[in-house]
Amino acid sequence: MKERRTGRTFEELVDIMTVLRSEKGCPWDREQDERSIVNYFLEEVFEAVDAVQADNPRALEEELGDVLMEVVLLVQLAKEKGQFAIDNVLSGIVRKMVERHPHVFGSRKARSSRKVLESWQKQKTSEKRRKSVFDGLAVSTPSLLQAYQIGQRVALVGFDWSRPEEVIKKIQDEIRELEAALKKGDTDDVEEEIGDILFSLANLARHLELNPELTLRKANQKFKRRFLRLEEELVKRGRKRSRPGIAEMDKVWEKIKKETL
Repeated sequence: MKERRTGRTFEELVDIMTVLRSEKGCPWDREQDERSIVNYFLEEVFEAVDAVQADNPRALEEELGDVLMEVVLLVQLAKEKGQFAIDNVLSGIVRKMVERHPHVFGSRKARSSRKVLESWQKQKTSEKRRKSVFDGLAVSTPSLLQAYQIGQRVALVGFDWSRPEEVIKKIQDEIRELEAALKKGDTDDVEEEIGDILFSLANLARHLELNPELTLRKANQKFKRRFLRLEEELVKRGRKRSRPGIAEMDKVWEKIKKETL
């Protein structure tokens, strides 16, 4: 009974979107197209990610609703062009999930999560007739996350470091190469070496079972929180109008770091 109610509620959302896009609907919704919606779609996805990281289930509930709304809107835009409808999307993902989990819905067995990933990748390669492990890698993926995904892809065919320590050694080597490039003053080499360091760091995160994109987001938020406290402390010291020196800011920063460990 609950499943039927869920289905009806989903149908209601689809119907609402159809009305919003109709001649009697909302002027703003009617003006949107796939390209304009992409930015809102990404914004809602990242807000959902923030809710997960904040361990805030109430916020996550709301943000997932917003993400679902953007999905339904994108499907409505496609339906209006005669490309596909929500039924096609739902039946497609249901079929895909069953076909790619033969160890659950079929007779095949999977000994580990790694074997599941390998099987999943082989199935995708076969279904989509891919010639390279990089086929299907989204171009618009943020670069740090893409570095992580590239590492995942090549690791599945055995091209990978054996241990995290080996990745750390690679990072150390890259830092030495960056130092040499800086001494030469070669801007192109400096850019290349910084890129190599970031790529290696993303793959170190992968080896440690961390997502580098989410890890960096956490670091960004931590820095912002600490710097906001630094600003508050400087205002208390009467530095609202005068710019403090770096020595004073460093001293306050170290104090804040110790307080927020």
